[in-house]
Amino acid sequence: MSHDILRKGRRAFLAAIPAIPFVRLRAGGNARSQSGGQPVRATALPESSYPGTQFYDEQEYREVSDVLESRTLFRWYGPKTPRKVAQFEEEFARFMGAKYALAVTSGTAALHCALTALDVGPGDEVILPAWTWYSCYNAVLLTGALPVFAEVDESFNIDPNDIDKKITPRTKAIMVVHLYGCPADMDGILAVARKHKVRILEDAAQSVGAQYRGRRLGSIGDIGIYSFQISKTITAGEGGAVVTNDPLLFERATRFHDLGILRPGHETALGKAGMAFFVGTNYRMNEMTGGVMRAQLRKLETLIGLCRRNLRSVKEQAGNLAGLKLRRSPDPDGEIGLVVYPILKTKEQRDKYVQALRAENIAASAPPGSPFLPAVPYIEKKIAPHAAWPSFNSPRGQAMRYGVECCPRTLDLRNRAVYIPIGPKYTAADTKDIAAAIRKVHGALS
Repeated sequence: MSHDILRKGRRAFLAAIPAIPFVRLRAGGNARSQSGGQPVRATALPESSYPGTQFYDEQEYREVSDVLESRTLFRWYGPKTPRKVAQFEEEFARFMGAKYALAVTSGTAALHCALTALDVGPGDEVILPAWTWYSCYNAVLLTGALPVFAEVDESFNIDPNDIDKKITPRTKAIMVVHLYGCPADMDGILAVARKHKVRILEDAAQSVGAQYRGRRLGSIGDIGIYSFQISKTITAGEGGAVVTNDPLLFERATRFHDLGILRPGHETALGKAGMAFFVGTNYRMNEMTGGVMRAQLRKLETLIGLCRRNLRSVKEQAGNLAGLKLRRSPDPDGEIGLVVYPILKTKEQRDKYVQALRAENIAASAPPGSPFLPAVPYIEKKIAPHAAWPSFNSPRGQAMRYGVECCPRTLDLRNRAVYIPIGPKYTAADTKDIAAAIRKVHGALS
């Protein structure tokens, strides 16, 4: 590939960056807001759905160009020596404060690798929150284990007290999902896990870079995972990672992600292979993804700092309203700051609150994305990949019941929550408008 072609491609790429749109909400449609008077904003505040993409620049282009010039897109070999994925693994492990990092193709792949590393399989149970993404449930099912749902608390993360109630002699792991950039109560969860001698898998897919008491999420439990899908904090469109400090877990995850093989690069990281070959799949990250993620990782602290600044601004201006209840954070200083989450008294009040904020031209909605999983039809009906799949064919699996009655406290909480996104590139005027809209709507509806 000639340098001239690369330069032309670079110009086209960089020229397109300012045109990457925010997802915009339609204005309320009325000249007057539902809370009275003129709307807080004359035009709709852009919803910041894809934070990492807002920071694409010449760094990502340079990383991808390096790979294209090398003609070596496979992570292990090619016309030249590949290095991007290996470098990303080293840099990501260092950033997260973990000994080992494994780059994979997606957050779902990372979950599958982590569960396999923990030796989860048929006859085992994995406790996971009822409010999370499909991948969490699916990955447990793909190991042949039985998913057991637990309630969340007002952090919207898994409740340590309900974990304690759901543990049985068959419980192999607790999956802790740090939802929407906010850490779970890791002290309480660690206490329950140690009491019952159960392993912890941290899913920080929606919280890449967040912290709990000074430690990066994903590095606190036995093994952690991340997602780099386009809606996540930093992104290459798709991708994922596994981190751990345990060499045995790292080797099992590494072998599983690459056909059971332990290649020289990972052998070097481990120092010495500790187990024999076993069957694996193919979740290898390619060099272009590795390159983009290297560039994105260098910007992560800046992105988080901007989000935290903007969330702090909104809370300082509107967080102390009488009767206003916000999502609880076990570590406010450690959360990313992607969302403001008021919690209303009823679903009907929540729906009115959302409509009123949108009429003020502020992005607001019911919680997007992560559903209440027990009521998802294929989950409620316990549909597996095959009729003989082990997860639901044991007496315990056959007796397990999902559906709306599975975790009623979680469903009620989700139905009363208002999602107000906070973009890393929102201005001081934007955050002032969000706070003003919250004050106005809260005063009208309380």
